[in-house]
Amino acid sequence: MRTMGLDLGTKTIGVAVSDGLGLTAQGVTTVRRTSLKADLAALATVASENEVTHVVLGLPLNMDGSEGPRAEASRKFADTLAQSLGVTVELWDERLSTVAATRTLLEADVSRARRREVIDQVAAQFILQGWLDAHRPPDTDYHPDDYDSEP
Repeated sequence: MRTMGLDLGTKTIGVAVSDGLGLTAQGVTTVRRTSLKADLAALATVASENEVTHVVLGLPLNMDGSEGPRAEASRKFADTLAQSLGVTVELWDERLSTVAATRTLLEADVSRARRREVIDQVAAQFILQGWLDAHRPPDTDYHPDDYDSEP
């Protein structure tokens, strides 16, 4: 059971998928948008290949937290995707995910051409990793008192 993260753009959709334990997100692909039907089919293929049971879709909020036209488009796409795939689609605040992805790729000295190819996947990875981190259960095996006492 894995979670798929999506960075929805007007021309592309960045796709990331969690590992089997739900700890880390990995960029998988970038879907070039052609039509809604083709977009949904491509995402269904990725979901099926990776045994996806949950989808996290980036919600592009304005810096003040308000929603604009892109957020409304994302909400509509989430509803359509949920019906198409038959899985739960959750919206997740994606503010600054593309900025963080760009910064990471620049720090890694990735060429401009290669950055253009992978930026959406890396943004999807940031969106999904943020969601995974926020939904990770607390570590019930760690107790500070177990390590602070002397033998």
